[in-house]
Amino acid sequence: MKTSLGSRVFDTANVIFLLGLVFVTFYPIYYIFIVSVSGGNAVMRGDVSFWPVDFNWQTYLLVFEDPSIGRSYFNTILYTTVGTAINLICTTLCAYPLSKRDFYGRGFFTLMIVFTMFFSGGLIPSYLLVQSLGMMNTMWALVIPGAISVWNMIIMRTFFQNIPHELYESAALDGASEFTSLVRITLPLSKPVMATMGMFYAVGHWNSFFPAMIYLDEKAKFPLQIILRNMVVMGEMSSQSQEISGVFASVTATNIKYAVIIIAVAPILLIYPFIQKYFVKGVMVGSLKG
Repeated sequence: MKTSLGSRVFDTANVIFLLGLVFVTFYPIYYIFIVSVSGGNAVMRGDVSFWPVDFNWQTYLLVFEDPSIGRSYFNTILYTTVGTAINLICTTLCAYPLSKRDFYGRGFFTLMIVFTMFFSGGLIPSYLLVQSLGMMNTMWALVIPGAISVWNMIIMRTFFQNIPHELYESAALDGASEFTSLVRITLPLSKPVMATMGMFYAVGHWNSFFPAMIYLDEKAKFPLQIILRNMVVMGEMSSQSQEISGVFASVTATNIKYAVIIIAVAPILLIYPFIQKYFVKGVMVGSLKG
């Protein structure tokens, strides 16, 4: 089937535009990586642009030898795992009853929950509440206050509403309770939205640093993002530059900053392709039929 000249020009322009978009999106993270594996002298001279110069892994060896990096990495994994589990459990238990047509007061409770999307007590009341509950300087201060995202709950509720009601009626005739229906019917049919919400929550916890900066006092409990912030924003590595140059001559503070950035984003980049297939179905159902 022949295509017109206009169609070929349009397709070519689309390909060029998309390739440019891929380059603009991908290049920053690629540049950070090649700087992290390049020699410090080349980085200081500005010789690194598209390819690593004086390629070496000394920066990563130095980073992983730092006990604070390993400890903060473990803390981030712990906070992300526990926080995401709490998020999914609480969001599911909130979305399921609100998705039931025969739930009395469904509109009122939905309105009260949605109200919190637009109005909150603010930072100081939240801090005083966490302090009064005895959660200061603990993991729970990072995972409990944000146990439910109202927006994610609405998407999950809308997904649950699209499950045929006849399935629940059949289960009820067989003597199934609401909890049994949730576990045996709703959750097995909701893998797309559960994977999508789990990814959203996990990325949020992984990248979060502000709650830790407010509620945590002990450096041993800091997540990786706090360490990264101190390196990039506060310039903590500058005071160690002489020590670094004495141990690894080809490593500078810039190399270490970029290496920690790569280490921080690598898990999310590796996990995303495995659940990307659920994103379109999980998000679009909730967004189009809300």
